[in-house]
Amino acid sequence: MPKAPLPGRRTRTGTAPRTAALTAAVALMAATSVLALPAPDARADSGRCTFPSKPYRGRPWALQRVNLDELWAQSTGKGVQVAVIDTGVDIRHPQLKPAVDASKGKNYLPTRNAGGEKIDRGDDRGTTDTVGHGTRVAGIIAARPARNTGFVGLAPDATIIPMKQNNAEGDGTAATLAQAIRDAVDAGADVINISQDTANAVRPDIRLEQAVDYALDQEVVVVASAGNDGLGGNVKTTYPASYKGVLAVAASDRNNERAPFSQSGEFVGVAAPGVDMISTVPGGGHCSDNGTSFSAPYVAAVAALLKAKYPQWTAQQIVAQIEQTAERSIAGRDRLVGWGVVDPVRALTDVDPAHPVESPEAREGVTRAKAPSVTPLHFGETPDERNQRLATYVTVGSLVLTAALGGTAVAVRDARRRHGRTSG
Repeated sequence: MPKAPLPGRRTRTGTAPRTAALTAAVALMAATSVLALPAPDARADSGRCTFPSKPYRGRPWALQRVNLDELWAQSTGKGVQVAVIDTGVDIRHPQLKPAVDASKGKNYLPTRNAGGEKIDRGDDRGTTDTVGHGTRVAGIIAARPARNTGFVGLAPDATIIPMKQNNAEGDGTAATLAQAIRDAVDAGADVINISQDTANAVRPDIRLEQAVDYALDQEVVVVASAGNDGLGGNVKTTYPASYKGVLAVAASDRNNERAPFSQSGEFVGVAAPGVDMISTVPGGGHCSDNGTSFSAPYVAAVAALLKAKYPQWTAQQIVAQIEQTAERSIAGRDRLVGWGVVDPVRALTDVDPAHPVESPEAREGVTRAKAPSVTPLHFGETPDERNQRLATYVTVGSLVLTAALGGTAVAVRDARRRHGRTSG
């Protein structure tokens, strides 16, 4: 196949001119373009994770950076449907079973191999997951609160629509992703999360872009991972993240900086935590993983929270609000983290409901976003309460000691007086 140059960015009003070579390439890719689950950073410990796994007892750092009480006082995502187009969502996990609407789920994987033999791909509703990828993604969005774990979804009342469209073998194609997007819109999805990208940098099947446009035209927010090929400064345009109107999400670390593996580029909208991301795994329990695959659902959850609170807002307004309120390193947009690292609380509170943001703008005076203050989870008293208690102990102890010393001095004095009278 002749190598075609990468065409210019598409606008919503027209399509960039195509060369003959590109037209031929697109026609061929319509049948052969495959999708890749972004490879995790080498430090990810998913290889040590078994399904099911042990529950994570504490509160993950990505949640500690957020005042969840303040956030959920604004919105919990109730009534909003988020389609997770991925490797399926395992509803055996107790935190996910009540969150998933299986009646709207679908399985797009082939049921027979090249020889015509039937392949066991699980149920036809997308509620099984042998890879664990989609189950992690769904958990970050809408896992319900549970005993014995501090992990919970950022939008704990949102509903997940499971779309099983890919697997570890990469059986998903741009064509099946396009169909999944359309079906998700028709099923009533308000937000679509896509934590995968095309394996080829050349624009894939034109039907994928058309499906994204279909979703945007229906005011559905489309969130996609930027990709994990950023090591060594590598820049590669990924799809569907780079389509106009899609909110492309890079990965940030604990210091609010781009994770080394995170893909960069002018198409990046925002960044979100993507390192040591705790989430749900098939069968129950939790594991940690790294990647923009887990940054995207963090942002999709924020979109769900906004959609629930402001159902009349357009998809563009929701995306613009997330971008405008992100924690920035510079006044404007940065190719590494876009408009900055998403700030869920600010996205929900720094709002003028009557005049929603249409597009993000530069903010003067911003020099560098501060790293979030991540404190340990305390199941009993808070650090301030503990310090106050210790201070009280010190004060009371001092008074007791003073009284005791005073009492001893009086006793010694009286004893001396009695001794003096007796000996005189």
